[in-house]
Amino acid sequence: MTNSHLWQGEFIDDAEAGRRLAGLPELAGRVLGRTLPTDVVLGACAAVGRDLADPASALYGRLAGLLPADEAAVTLAELAAALTREALERKLRRELGSLRPERLTRPDARETVYEAWAPVGLLVHIAPGNAAAVAPLSVVEGLLAGNLNVLKTSRNDSALAAELLAALGAADPAGLIAERIVVLGFPSARREWLQALCGAADAIAVWGGEDAVTAVTELAPPGCRVVEWGHRISFAYLTREAAADDRVLDALAEDVCRFEQQACSSPQVVYLDTDDAGADGELLTLAARFAERLAKVSGAHPAPVPGTAEQAEITTVEQLARLEQHLGLTRVFAADDGSWRVLADTRPALDASPLHRSVRVKPLPRHAVTATLRPMRRYLQTAAVGGGQADVAELSRALFAAGVTRVTPVGSMLDGYEGEPHDGVYALQRYSRRVTVRAAEPGFRTVACLDDLIGVPALPPAPVAPLLGKEGVQRALATLEARHAHLYFRSGGSSGAPALSVFSCDDYDNQMRAAADGLLTAGFDPARDRAANLFYCGGMYGSFISFFSILERLNATQVPMAAGPDHAVVAEALVTHAVDTVFGMPSYLWQLFHAEGDRLRGYGGIRKVFYGGEHFTGEQRRVLVEEFGVEVIRSAAYGSTDLGPLGYQCTEAAGSVHHVLTDLHTLEILDPHEDRPVPHGEPGRLVFTSRARAGQRLERYEIGDLGRAVAGPCGCGSHVPRIELLGRYGDVVRVGTYFVNYRSVVRAAEERLGYHGEVQVLVAPGAGRERLTVRLDEGYAGGDLRAARDVIAGEVAELAAAEAEGLLEFAVEAVPREGFARTATSGKLRTVVDFRGSLRG
Repeated sequence: MTNSHLWQGEFIDDAEAGRRLAGLPELAGRVLGRTLPTDVVLGACAAVGRDLADPASALYGRLAGLLPADEAAVTLAELAAALTREALERKLRRELGSLRPERLTRPDARETVYEAWAPVGLLVHIAPGNAAAVAPLSVVEGLLAGNLNVLKTSRNDSALAAELLAALGAADPAGLIAERIVVLGFPSARREWLQALCGAADAIAVWGGEDAVTAVTELAPPGCRVVEWGHRISFAYLTREAAADDRVLDALAEDVCRFEQQACSSPQVVYLDTDDAGADGELLTLAARFAERLAKVSGAHPAPVPGTAEQAEITTVEQLARLEQHLGLTRVFAADDGSWRVLADTRPALDASPLHRSVRVKPLPRHAVTATLRPMRRYLQTAAVGGGQADVAELSRALFAAGVTRVTPVGSMLDGYEGEPHDGVYALQRYSRRVTVRAAEPGFRTVACLDDLIGVPALPPAPVAPLLGKEGVQRALATLEARHAHLYFRSGGSSGAPALSVFSCDDYDNQMRAAADGLLTAGFDPARDRAANLFYCGGMYGSFISFFSILERLNATQVPMAAGPDHAVVAEALVTHAVDTVFGMPSYLWQLFHAEGDRLRGYGGIRKVFYGGEHFTGEQRRVLVEEFGVEVIRSAAYGSTDLGPLGYQCTEAAGSVHHVLTDLHTLEILDPHEDRPVPHGEPGRLVFTSRARAGQRLERYEIGDLGRAVAGPCGCGSHVPRIELLGRYGDVVRVGTYFVNYRSVVRAAEERLGYHGEVQVLVAPGAGRERLTVRLDEGYAGGDLRAARDVIAGEVAELAAAEAEGLLEFAVEAVPREGFARTATSGKLRTVVDFRGSLRG
């Protein structure tokens, strides 16, 4: 016996399959205890889909050999399109609401109630024998819902499904997909195997007619969910105006000829909106005209010869209609060679067609649509409506009331769209359960996702690809498809020329929801906090808009002020609207607190400060706490315009430590000088791969930041990986042949001078040597700048050495707060301003 069955990635024979069948319940208990992240399924499907779209690939050649030669290209193209990441992400959003529906998150951030979509369990798929792509795609749907999937195919079916699903399992190196797939090929007459399958099932998806559904339902155990994908009847409904248009009739004829009416959405009947069913009335006029159009279209698409049984049914139906002509009930229009037939019938009741280009034409006035069709509601699927806008709207409601689940234009009955419901339901919801956890406050207020408390998330590996820089991202925008380009943002330009970044609306929404979860973990409480958004706005800058979206998704109370130059107006709004939480850039918030210090100290109501883009120094934090009564100072998010949100702080985070937003990104930390991973805990270049972008798929993007992985468990209880940010490449400037780190200068000013204002480093060419100037805020600098210069030089060895060797002129200056150079769009402090490049030309 050949190895015709696939069992968790291994092809086995009949005897081995029979032995393993008895252990299905125990297998389900073991497998379902592990979560299957949708990320893993999406990655594997995308890899297999790329191979199926490439006729030169080994997988394409292997699967094409299992299909009829005239069907291979079309079937594999259909599978390739269905397995793209874009198609499956759209399906997840439509059917389960997000790209990570398996995660226990808070649908309303104001409540500590968690919900998720969980697998229904052991899902058995009884595949049809007449549609090669249906079986493997049904299993893919089961995988997206996290189930253990057992697919039953017929013994006569090709090995296409098993081979394709084996490739899907092989595309996941972690083995999570392979362990959830079993494919068994055997006839339904093998009762003991069918009983073993159905008896262990938590849900059964059955494709076929009433007999198949009935047989499976009888074998299903109590409580087992039977998902019927049975045969359906579809039809067209034409107004008088539409019926008079040859273009409409030609399009309808195309629908009839496609797939020989074998699809459930193929038209079997054409209804005319009329009460006139007489021998010389509108009905027969339409039937005669449609016969002419069908003859033309059918002639352009030669029809395959029906089988013996099919031809017998066609002949029986046609001859019966010819007999009924004598009763004035029917009229037959048929091709001389028997390739098509139109049967005019004065009775409006819906009758199935014998298919193979056989169409019934019937009268049905619109006022009788619901009453006439409702008796067949269990079988109705698609109705193509030909008419004006008002007709489509009115008739759609009547047809839905009758039981129709799908209305389309004439000529596109067999077409669909990504994420479209099937037979009136979403498959992923039928293959899932909605589960809830109601947790006690206040301990869970800062827990955005319960899964993060369980273990390190399973993530797909970083792709094998070259590193990507900002220039490469900008070049790629030239070929970005318009359907992915909905939102345009520009960076603040603090580390170079402003760069453009483009998002689709779905990508943006996904990122804002992930960032919102991070903000919950950071200690923002949407049920109690009153927030003011004081980020900069305008000029395509994204911070204000992003945090407006984040707070909106948290159902938070917010005052969207934006950063403005009139600090008095801003402070007045904070007091008037009882704001207790502010969001903004540290440099702007620092200016606001000092410009309106008396008013804000007197108010004393600002309890939380969430910042982004920069960091507060230790001394600045001390002043905000001691002088203004601020209780929480924490990063609102770590992110970039290019990639969106990258990380978040928790209530236990210190300094620049952040959890990585693993829902969105895969992180690598590479050696500062070589393209290889650093040992855990060592500093290196942060390289991100964005897994949740439909258009700009940024893979292995060097963001320009330095950081290191933080070892050990986090005090907040989360197992999500953490990093400590160590600054940007631009924080290190080469001057006088030495490398000077901006953060070393700041640390020297804070620790040795007790300075708690902003610090800026300026580098410029000189007559004989380069010049480096440290700029301090005159409000905190003190009077002796010479002494300050000596202290900083003494602490930063590189400055002292360069100066001693006559390579550098070093000075310290004090300026008012408005004298610091800032980026135009974000207001962010430019930490290092290098004038040498612009002067060199």
